Amino acid sequence: MKKAYHIIYVAVVVAIFAGFTIVFDTFPRSTFSELEKRDLATFPEFSWDKLWSGRYSEEISTWFSDSEPYRDNFMALSMEFDEAKRVSFSDDNVKITLAAPMADASVADESAQETQEAMENPLADENGKLANAGIIVVGEGENVRALMIYGGDARGGVAYAEAANQYYQAFGGKVKVYSMTVPLATEFYCPDNVKKHSRPQRPTIDNVHSLLAPGVKAVDVYTPLSRHIDEGIYLRTDHHWAPLGGFYAAEAFAKTAGVPFKSLDSYERKVIKNFVGSMYGYSKDISIKKVPEDFVYYVPKGVNYTTEYVVYDVNKSYQVTRESKPMNGPFFYSFKDGSGAAYSTFMGSDQKITHVKTSTKNGRRLMIIKDSYGNAIPGYLFYSFEDIHVVDARYFTKNMKRYVEAYGITDILFAFNVFNAYSGSLAKKAVRYLSQSDGTVYPVDSGKPTDVDTVSAKKTVVESVSTEEVSPAEAVAEEKPEEKQDPTPAGSEPKATSSETEVVAE
Repeated sequence: MKKAYHIIYVAVVVAIFAGFTIVFDTFPRSTFSELEKRDLATFPEFSWDKLWSGRYSEEISTWFSDSEPYRDNFMALSMEFDEAKRVSFSDDNVKITLAAPMADASVADESAQETQEAMENPLADENGKLANAGIIVVGEGENVRALMIYGGDARGGVAYAEAANQYYQAFGGKVKVYSMTVPLATEFYCPDNVKKHSRPQRPTIDNVHSLLAPGVKAVDVYTPLSRHIDEGIYLRTDHHWAPLGGFYAAEAFAKTAGVPFKSLDSYERKVIKNFVGSMYGYSKDISIKKVPEDFVYYVPKGVNYTTEYVVYDVNKSYQVTRESKPMNGPFFYSFKDGSGAAYSTFMGSDQKITHVKTSTKNGRRLMIIKDSYGNAIPGYLFYSFEDIHVVDARYFTKNMKRYVEAYGITDILFAFNVFNAYSGSLAKKAVRYLSQSDGTVYPVDSGKPTDVDTVSAKKTVVESVSTEEVSPAEAVAEEKPEEKQDPTPAGSEPKATSSETEVVAE
């Protein structure tokens, strides 16, 4: 009898092993991970140099393990097992992915830098690991929320404030300049018993405001957001705020700028159901996937507008390699229920220049220089400005001075979340745009910017304008480049197929 059990056991093990062998060796390889929001490794190109150095076999090994069939399914199954055996950290169902509490400034700085890198460049493997070391998951059931740990203090934000000051100085006070620093959900939703793991964000925001030149106006969004924390102003499953948070921020900016602003009843409320955002992949916590939320956004009514895009291609370091000719498109993209790309509703992606012309005629023309948090703001300002230009601080090929003059910009708003304000890397890039040449792009496989006459895949470089190397950490990206003829949202959020997304007519 015992021998029979042994035979059965061996047979089961062999069958399982054979099954996995068949799956991993014969089934189609995975090419994109929705969970990790990144392209997976591809089979390496052969070269004799790589063969002799041993890199070729290493790259094959990486490809084999990284592109395993049903990768996301196996990872989700692993998370289910982890969840089943997990012991809650407290009676409040708080789960913390952090090595140790922050005890001093040096630890805080390290945490800020790590979490900053994770948010800026989530497509990099190492940043995924860093993100996992800085997330708090709180609540249970439908109230589960994932929060990014913040490690900064009041010494941060210097470069961000200086960028706004330099813009004000560059335009001689003829253009109004504003600075907005957006707090993250951790500031308002972190339970008291775990606040020791995350630093308060208000000191950093106050420091930014204190360093602004007299001519630069601070936009206080902290106060209005704090008054509406029960209204779903931040997403539970994503590292972004909810569109409603963007509404209250836009309202605060409109008051500071002295322009008209409409209440929410002037907008059509739209809902994408069963949304699960980026924090599922960052936290590797299955409880986030189990509690999808409604992604609610608002489309303005009674105002006419057209949207024009200049769309960028980027290289592997997410540096702009070429730009498209101006093309018309929608401002709001519509995604089907369950799509993880819902935050790309606004403008489709970050890798572009957006120009919205509205039927509002008041002589006010706005430029927004932003990170991805700023995406939720411009849609609320169509009643406030006749022209709105949106530039992501990571991607811009023009000379900012000439661009502002050419379009008659009257107002410039910096809108960064507190991580990017603290880091300063994006702010430094924004300052560089004041002096770079028009048409500044990067070669496909190089980090040195160049000028080109006509941006084309076959056009040769005409003149080098800079020798400064830009690191991949600076060339941050939350989304992948999009196709020029069909600028549909794509990128850090799960890829949208033609069956998942449709354009909302403007």
